Amino acid sequence: MARPEPRRSSTAAVDDRVYLHDLKPRLTDMREEVLTGLKVTPRRIAPKYFYDQRGSELFEAITRLPEYYPTRAEMSIFESRLEALCVTLGRGNVLLEFGSGSSRKIRLLLEGLRPKAYLPVDISREHLLEAARALAADYEWLEVHAICADYAAGFELPWRSLDAAGRPVPMTGFFPGSSIGNFERPAAARFLEGVHRTLGAGGQLLIGVDRRKDKARLEAAYNDAAGVTAAFNRNALAHLNRALDGDIDVEAFDHAAHYDDEAGRIEMHLVARRELTFTLAGESFSFAAGETIHTENSYKYAPEEFRALAAGVGFDTVEEFTDSESLFSVFVLRAV
Repeated sequence: MARPEPRRSSTAAVDDRVYLHDLKPRLTDMREEVLTGLKVTPRRIAPKYFYDQRGSELFEAITRLPEYYPTRAEMSIFESRLEALCVTLGRGNVLLEFGSGSSRKIRLLLEGLRPKAYLPVDISREHLLEAARALAADYEWLEVHAICADYAAGFELPWRSLDAAGRPVPMTGFFPGSSIGNFERPAAARFLEGVHRTLGAGGQLLIGVDRRKDKARLEAAYNDAAGVTAAFNRNALAHLNRALDGDIDVEAFDHAAHYDDEAGRIEMHLVARRELTFTLAGESFSFAAGETIHTENSYKYAPEEFRALAAGVGFDTVEEFTDSESLFSVFVLRAV
């Protein structure tokens, strides 16, 4: 991953024990990105467009579905192995989260690790500050340095915590939820390379990874009987309609998800039920019956695959934790 270009940044105290380091990340031109994706073959839209308010609510509902195991499996690891995780990671470091969390997982880590400071990173300034303020309010001992940046593109740390001798306090990175699976495999390697550079030699990364497993189990998780994942997938079109003045008939598309064993990934698509035409951002698009829009990939890793990926960009695997059914892994990596 190339080093990010330096940009004008700012730092400000925004609340008691909450500081904002705004790296002024470049925001994607939504109109250009979406229209370009719909003009290529096969057509595609980025999975980030699932997540308007309704999409976020639907995803929360997905995590509670009986078929959707990843959230429960990862949470069970944190709840049952928290002390072992904390001993492995060591207490009193700086905790850097790729994303701005308010989940039970980050709260368990904060309580268990008692970090010297917490650094959430997110491209959404508003979401970042909301989460930072909530955690600072709940943990009176916690200093929060919120970093507005695109963590997927790489960034330079704008602030370092120093010990009494003036040396940087060791860094522990946190990337939960199998989010690494949303990167194409070469992009996952580039992302981890950037994380390695950010954490520095000796830094650690705690990362959640969904495992390869039985095809039926995987496909059930993305094709739930209640149709919540289907609604989540179609909601991307409703989001685009509102944001880009569109008239897409959302109900004219079916949800489809299947597991490609050779690629090791779940693919999600929207499939046109019939021939149709719609307008989006002033441009017209025509679909044949059965034509698809590719909305998401979710890569799964055998443990040895992920260890090899991490080793290729300079991480040693210190420990791997898994749930009682061996569905999901939480790795502790160390930058060498």
